Amino acid sequence: MDDLPDYEFHRTISEEFAPTREAWRPTALRVIVAALVASAGVAAYLAFAWRPRQAPIQVARSSPKVSTTEPPLSLGGSAERVTLPPLDESDALVRTLVQALSESPAIMAWLPTNGHIRNFTVVVTNIADGVTPAKHLGVLRPSARFRIVNDAGGSYTDPRSYGRYTAIADAVASVDPVGAARLYATLKPRIEEAHRELGSADVSFDRTLERAIVALLKTPILENPIPLKPKGIGYAYVDERLESLTAAQKQLLRMGPRNVGIIKRGLRGIALALGIPASHLPPE
Repeated sequence: MDDLPDYEFHRTISEEFAPTREAWRPTALRVIVAALVASAGVAAYLAFAWRPRQAPIQVARSSPKVSTTEPPLSLGGSAERVTLPPLDESDALVRTLVQALSESPAIMAWLPTNGHIRNFTVVVTNIADGVTPAKHLGVLRPSARFRIVNDAGGSYTDPRSYGRYTAIADAVASVDPVGAARLYATLKPRIEEAHRELGSADVSFDRTLERAIVALLKTPILENPIPLKPKGIGYAYVDERLESLTAAQKQLLRMGPRNVGIIKRGLRGIALALGIPASHLPPE
C-alpha cells in the first residue's frame, strides 16, 4: 500500500494530498516550528470611567470600571536583534536562524527549500482549523509504504509503519524550546504579514498558533494496535472517538505511540517557552 495522504486509509490510491489553502511550495517542519514550531501583543490596561466634578457642587463619582478580561499575551518573548528583510527575501535569514536551532537531519533537509515563513504560517493555520497539512510537508513524506495488517481478528494499523516517522519525532526532540520561542519572536512581524495574506487579519497569529498546538496535544497516545473497518475504498477507525478527531490529529495519530509521545512532549515544551499558560494546555 502506498503512503496515505492524511487520516484516510486508502486501499488502492497512491498518496495525493488534497489542497488546503493557497498552495505554496512544500517545506518541512511547520509542525516542528509549530512545533518551531505563534502579532504584536495587545497592550494591557485598566479602563476607569467617572463623572466630572462640577464646582462648587461636588457630584458623586461612579465606581471605577475595571476590565475583567485580560488581553492575550504576546507569545515568544525577546526577539533577536536582527534586521528583518522583506517577506519575499526572508529565506536566507530563516535558514541561518534555524540552522543554529538544531542539527537534525530532517531540519537540514528543510533548509534548501523556499517560502519558509509562508509555509509555516499556512501549515499552522491548517492544523488550527483541523485540516491535515500534509500537502505542504512534501519534504517530510516517508519513502516507505504505510501498511495495514489483516487477520481473522480484523484489520489494524501495522506497527512497522510507525518507523517511517521516527526522524520527524527525533527532529522535534532536538529543538531547544527556548530557542524556538526566540526564533518565533524574531520572525513574528513577517509571520503576521504572511498570516494577513491568508485573509486572517482579524485574529493574531499568536492565537492561531496556540489553537494548533492545543489541538495536537489533544491527540491520544495509543499503545495497542488500532482496529480499522472498511469505509468506501479505504478504512476508518472502529472507535468513533478516534474517527471524530480532526484530520490533523489523525495524521499525528498515524505516527505511532512512540513518535506521538515525543512530538507532544516537544510541543508542550515549546508552548510553555512561547508563553502559553500551562492552564491553556491539555493535561499530560
